Amino acid sequence: MPELPDVEGFRRELANGLPRRRIQRVEVHDPGVLRNTSAAALGQRLIGHRFRTPRRHGKWLILPTDGPALLIHSGMTGHPYFAADSAEPEKYERLVVSLDKGALRYSDLRKLRGLWLAEGDDDIADVMGPQGPDALSIGLREFREVLAARHGRLKPTLMDQAVIAGLGNLLTDEICWRARVLPTRPVGDLADEEVKRLHSAMIQALRTSVRHGRVPGLPSWLTGVRDEPDPSCPRCRTRLRYGRINGRMSVWCPHCQH
Repeated sequence: MPELPDVEGFRRELANGLPRRRIQRVEVHDPGVLRNTSAAALGQRLIGHRFRTPRRHGKWLILPTDGPALLIHSGMTGHPYFAADSAEPEKYERLVVSLDKGALRYSDLRKLRGLWLAEGDDDIADVMGPQGPDALSIGLREFREVLAARHGRLKPTLMDQAVIAGLGNLLTDEICWRARVLPTRPVGDLADEEVKRLHSAMIQALRTSVRHGRVPGLPSWLTGVRDEPDPSCPRCRTRLRYGRINGRMSVWCPHCQH
C-alpha cells in the first residue's frame, strides 16, 4: 500500500548509493513510464552527469544531478532503488540507469505517474505543480493555519496536495479514524482539540508508516482491516461503513467518528 512513506524510504535508500556516482548508460525498457521526455532524450541529458543527494517533498522523489533532475512520483506501485551491478532485476523493471558503480533501477506495475525530467528549480516546481507544506514536517501551528484557510470537507482538504503535500487515500482515512473525526466534516466546524488530534494522528501514522516502508496493514490499524469481507472497527468492533468522498472509496467507523 505505497504512498508517501515509500518515497521517504526510497530517498534514504538512494542517498546511500547515488551521490557522486557518474551516469554511464540509460536503458528504458518501457517508454510508457516517461512523461515529458523520450528514451533517447533522457539518455542524452543524463549520461556523463553525477547524481547529488536525493530529496523528497510530499509524494515526489527528486533525484538531482549536476545537470538536470529526475523526478519520480510515488504513485501506487513505483519503486526506485539503488542496486549492485550483479543484482537480479525486480519484476516490472522499466528503467536502468547504470553508474560507475551500481545502478539506479525503477520498477512499476501500474505506471500511474512515471518519470519526469526537469532542468532546474523552476522546472521542478512546474512538474510537481502546487505543493503545500510537507505532511511529515508540518508543525501544529502551521497545520492549524493551513486548515483555518479552508472551507471544504476534511478528507478532500487533507488529500489536496496544494494544501498539505503527501497524504493519500489510505493515510487520510487512517488519520481521521485515529483522531475520531468523520472525514466528511466541514473543516471550518473543527474544534481546536480536534485539529490537535488530527495533527498528532497524522505525524504518528506517517512515522510508523515510514518505519515499515509503506502504510502498514497492522491489525490495530484501520488499514489492516478495511479490505476484509465484513470489517469491524479495531477499536470498538462496530461494523465499518464505506462510501465515496470526492470519488475516492472511504472507510470510517460510525461509532468512533460521529
